[in-house]
Amino acid sequence: MTGAGSWATVAADEERYRPLYARVLGLRFVNPGGVLCFVFFEGAIALAALLALAELVTWWAVLVLPATVAVMVKLNDLVAARVVRSAALVPEQERDRFRRQMEPVVGTARVDWIRHSVPGVVISATPVPEPPDEPPPPAPAVRRPAPPTHPA
Repeated sequence: MTGAGSWATVAADEERYRPLYARVLGLRFVNPGGVLCFVFFEGAIALAALLALAELVTWWAVLVLPATVAVMVKLNDLVAARVVRSAALVPEQERDRFRRQMEPVVGTARVDWIRHSVPGVVISATPVPEPPDEPPPPAPAVRRPAPPTHPA
């Protein structure tokens, strides 16, 4: 296997035009632009400062949060390197077969879903008769006793 430099996706003459953030982290497969590097670094500092001003975190977060973001970006670059290397090891024949399997097929297909997809459930073609719409029976009349009358 050749050295690690042969896997790099950024040419050596283009390296000096990359953002400082990407050069400091030594990113080879992830190539963030200037705006994304700004969001990663200065955005993380601003977020940590706002959280510290709101007293939700200590002031150590202003140092820890950008470092944590940088570690995550570098980890993402290492995972991308693994994916590229493992994809390069797959034979061309396997890649072609995978591409053929992943192509969408447009058309119609007959699906027998009534008897096969619902096991244990009886499905009938005859409709269930609905109960007739009858008004409810009238409630029995309640008789109240008459109030007593007092002689005047």
